[in-house]
Amino acid sequence: MLRTLGIVLVVLVLIAFGGLHWLKKRAVAAAPVPTENRVADLATTRPLPGGGTVLGFVGRYGSHAWLGIPYAKPPVGELRWRAPQPAAPAEKLEALNFGSICTQIASPFGGVYDVPPGTVTGSEDCLYLNVYAPAMTGSDASDANLPVMFWIHGGGNSVGHASFYDGGRLAQTENVVVVTINYRLGPLGWLRHPALRPEGASADDRSGNYGTLDIIRALEWVRANIAGFGGDPGNVTIFGESAGGHDVVSLLFSPRAAGLFQRAIVQSGGAYRTDPAYAENASDDPHPGGKGSSTDLLLGMLVDDKRAADRAAARAELAKMAPADVAKYLRGKAPEEIFRAYGKDAFEGLLQFPNVFADGAVVADGDAVERFARPDGWNRVPVMVGTNKNEDRLFLFANPNYVKRYFGIVPRVLDSKRYLATSDALATMWKATDADNLADAIWHTQPHVYVYRFDWKEEPTLLGLDLATYLGASHAFEIPFVFGHWDLGGQGNVIYTPANQPGREELSAKMMSYWAAFAANGDPGRGRNAELAAWSAWDGRPGGPKTQIFDTQAAGGVRMISDVTTRDAVLASVETDSRLESEKDRCWVYRELAAHWRGLTKDEYPKAGRQGCAEYPFDQFPWK
Repeated sequence: MLRTLGIVLVVLVLIAFGGLHWLKKRAVAAAPVPTENRVADLATTRPLPGGGTVLGFVGRYGSHAWLGIPYAKPPVGELRWRAPQPAAPAEKLEALNFGSICTQIASPFGGVYDVPPGTVTGSEDCLYLNVYAPAMTGSDASDANLPVMFWIHGGGNSVGHASFYDGGRLAQTENVVVVTINYRLGPLGWLRHPALRPEGASADDRSGNYGTLDIIRALEWVRANIAGFGGDPGNVTIFGESAGGHDVVSLLFSPRAAGLFQRAIVQSGGAYRTDPAYAENASDDPHPGGKGSSTDLLLGMLVDDKRAADRAAARAELAKMAPADVAKYLRGKAPEEIFRAYGKDAFEGLLQFPNVFADGAVVADGDAVERFARPDGWNRVPVMVGTNKNEDRLFLFANPNYVKRYFGIVPRVLDSKRYLATSDALATMWKATDADNLADAIWHTQPHVYVYRFDWKEEPTLLGLDLATYLGASHAFEIPFVFGHWDLGGQGNVIYTPANQPGREELSAKMMSYWAAFAANGDPGRGRNAELAAWSAWDGRPGGPKTQIFDTQAAGGVRMISDVTTRDAVLASVETDSRLESEKDRCWVYRELAAHWRGLTKDEYPKAGRQGCAEYPFDQFPWK
């Protein structure tokens, strides 16, 4: 899960170190990030096919930039929980500032620092995108036909925003056009309930996948408008990280998105989709729904509103309401009320709620691996998919079951062996189930599939703790390398030092080049300028090339390996891991795998391992 970079490296200190102001003062970026002077520049004037013009500025990396361009009407009032509608054209738009972020619970995980954590912030009027392109004249742009890279931010589909990412360096250095977007988040982006499916509603409106449809609408905007910015509307690469990577996969399974993109990059994503009944039924129904289902939301709000004394009374009250009344009740709620209802159990703004529904119209249903293995099962395009070597250390580092903070500040790992063994099993299983397994299925129907693993771990030691060991190549740490942009905001910059600058800048240049080459040709090959080591496609035969490792030259460099990571191998490694000194320790790891949907289900957990784990109840974790 998790998302951005903001998410990421700010967790590093804001969560990990308690948000110390003096640490912020000590945070040292190895090289100052250029400042940005947003002054309208006539050279950035671009006509839009729908009418009007847009005016941008010269960005911090020398690119041209246009911010806050509306791609859909504000989804407010009667347009809440409906498919997005095209934005009305503006006669002249000065695109110098980002549009509002979408409604969410403020958190460093979402890259939100200007309001107190836990505050409901943002706006429903948030469907805006940003464009970054190499500096060129308008006449040159009309003939440029550059590859387009369309970024979908992460954040559990409940936090995050496009303005955290600067696509200028990637655009200017690699001669591509970069688009970053906002899309509806949380229950405003994904909600299914019968009352929201009135007679005559379109398949899109009925789907509940409003956030997914926002992304599709933005892709439609790109197809219609991007040529004016120098982009090729017939060569669009969708790429995203964490929930953004998950959304990329959902578009691969979306009939509505067919033809809107020609390549796909999945960074630390996943292929799961939610059963519609799981999204709608109450958690205590005979066929139970998931935590945060639409019925649970309604029951909770009826109690909060004093319309019912308890859950049982709320059920009776809901049963008396006509569908039109339920829809009116939901649309009458302020966004703050809806998010507070979900946010009672939120961790750093990340809501527990069903999302990305296999409705069969916007997102296809069926097993993901089986679909990828069928030529007609998905939108077949070249795919890049990868994970980070130490994905889950970010999350464990913020978890009091693993790390204690003395005086609320100084972090100390409680059990180093268990911490490292657990994080290794979780991250390796992520690669097994959401990279290698998917690639092997894709390989049978589409030979252009490329797998990577990001290994960089050259962080400094802070407050006596070796961050290279206990964070390493954590979740989302690859994002600054892909964008070549190192400003993570506040304390996040503490991990970038003069000592690690040469290695990370060199590695970043290579990653930007491979990503851009893939966007241009559907094959990362030897990079944008054909000067790097060859990155071979996944070959499912024994001994064939499998995974490109990304690391600095000092740590082995960029290289191909032929190893395949499998679910069974990860489970077997838990049994033989010498860091786990007892059956209880092994059950601890199995329980974490099941809790994070990594290769084990909750039902499988009691029988995991040689002796089984029934002695250590799943719901009583952590055990004393």
